[in-house]
Amino acid sequence: MDTGLLVVILVVLVLLALLAFFAGRQRRSRNLQDTFGPEYDRTVEQTGDRRAAEAELRDRTERRGQFDIVPLEAEARARYIEAWRNTQARFVDEPVEATREADRLITSVMRDRGYPVDDFEQRAADLSVDHPQVVDDYRAAHAIAAANDRSEASTEDLRQALVHYRSLFEELLEDRHPDRSTTEEAR
Repeated sequence: MDTGLLVVILVVLVLLALLAFFAGRQRRSRNLQDTFGPEYDRTVEQTGDRRAAEAELRDRTERRGQFDIVPLEAEARARYIEAWRNTQARFVDEPVEATREADRLITSVMRDRGYPVDDFEQRAADLSVDHPQVVDDYRAAHAIAAANDRSEASTEDLRQALVHYRSLFEELLEDRHPDRSTTEEAR
């Protein structure tokens, strides 16, 4: 075989390998964007680097895969729904305490579902794998709750926090297992 032809074949094979590599990388990026939605953009902005953000999101997915997330038992679900109704009703007379109670309810539901609840930022990161559409609401509600603890939140801020907490609360009470196929694809 001619040496020139061999070089051309080798160059073509290297180019095909590079194309396959970059196409796979692009597909993984798209899968992460589809899986994490706005959380993908937030993580890219926070890290300042797309590759670092994607590594972070893959790490979250891997960490989340180690948890045994379960749906709530019917009795627990009914108890939480009633507690949420009471919290919302309490807001009219005691918005500060109702907001604190909403935060405690979210943490309690997460614990019962199987999420670790020790650190807020880790909680939010873990939640972003299964509930990327509402994790921003959770962060916003938590920020308002922190302002509330410093006596810096208005009643309107507290109302908005309750609305944010409710969106996550409703997601967490869903009677379904998180879609693990989506989590697997993101890996």
